[in-house]
Amino acid sequence: MPPCPGKCAKVVNLWLDFCDKQGHPCFRHPVMKKIKYYYNTNTLRYEKLVVPLRVKLLRVLGFLAAAVVTALIIVFLGWQLLDSPKEVVMRRDNERIREDYVLLNNKIKSMELQMAELEKRDNHVYREIFEANPIPDSARAKSLEKQQEIKLTEGMEDNELAYSIAGVVDNLMNRMNFQKKSYADIEGMIKDKEKLLAATPAIQPVSNKDLSRMASGFGYRIDPVYKTVKMHAGLDFAAPQGTPIYATADGAVKLAGNTGNGYGNYVILDHGYGYETLYGHQYKIKVKPGQRVKRGELIGWVGSTGKSTGPHVHYEVHKNGQHIDPIYFFYNDLTPEQFDRILKMAAAGNQSFD
Repeated sequence: MPPCPGKCAKVVNLWLDFCDKQGHPCFRHPVMKKIKYYYNTNTLRYEKLVVPLRVKLLRVLGFLAAAVVTALIIVFLGWQLLDSPKEVVMRRDNERIREDYVLLNNKIKSMELQMAELEKRDNHVYREIFEANPIPDSARAKSLEKQQEIKLTEGMEDNELAYSIAGVVDNLMNRMNFQKKSYADIEGMIKDKEKLLAATPAIQPVSNKDLSRMASGFGYRIDPVYKTVKMHAGLDFAAPQGTPIYATADGAVKLAGNTGNGYGNYVILDHGYGYETLYGHQYKIKVKPGQRVKRGELIGWVGSTGKSTGPHVHYEVHKNGQHIDPIYFFYNDLTPEQFDRILKMAAAGNQSFD
């Protein structure tokens, strides 16, 4: 019987599939396999479909190739879009380090501003007070280098900033050490200034609260003996014989005695820094050459020895060997009003006592 053509073949195939699904006994044999048929139009009959081995191998290889390519695509996308646990930890650490760099950079900028303020105060305040020369620009050259480094680091990436931050900190530490040395120098100036102030004549040689003892001032005055106008190199303070005479600044006794030069018994104190003071016509001298004295310490008593017309103390101030007006060295024990008054008294063109 010839095979059924056309729709009959489709019915047979559908029937075979149905029997297979329904578990027909003929399909339950363990060695039986699903056999596929196809209708051969040349022979006009159903023939068993046989797939060549070459085609099977090509199908297997194609499937494996597609699987490998798909796997590679999935791995690539995962590598690009997803982070591994290690990368997640590293990314978190990098974010924290970046934040630390930003904070550290801000702190360095703040320290830079403070350092610049200290350097400015050092040059324009402290050193001007003590009449010291400011630090030369060559010594501040590192400061300019530091500012250039700051500008350089501002344009860096975060990872590049990590390599430069240590150098910036080292430069700032060097500037701080330099400034520390500068302040040590200023501290020495302060101590030296204290000594200078202590060595500068600043009080009257005798007690004169009511300013009644100013007898003659500095300048050209009438000589009491020769009655001619001569230079009077000091101030005369009239006082009863035996009135205490005080050192007007710290110093050492350079001379104490009578050398026959018209000053009678007199004392010269060497205060250092170019200052010397002379106290003439004393009745009695209390100090000895080489002795150290403090401002306000008793050195002798008022008298009228030497070329003198009455009990008084002749007081002189010398600066680097030159006579200067002592009237400008009473700022410690006079108010502005008293100083103005004694200044007018000393300027009167009267006769001196010696």
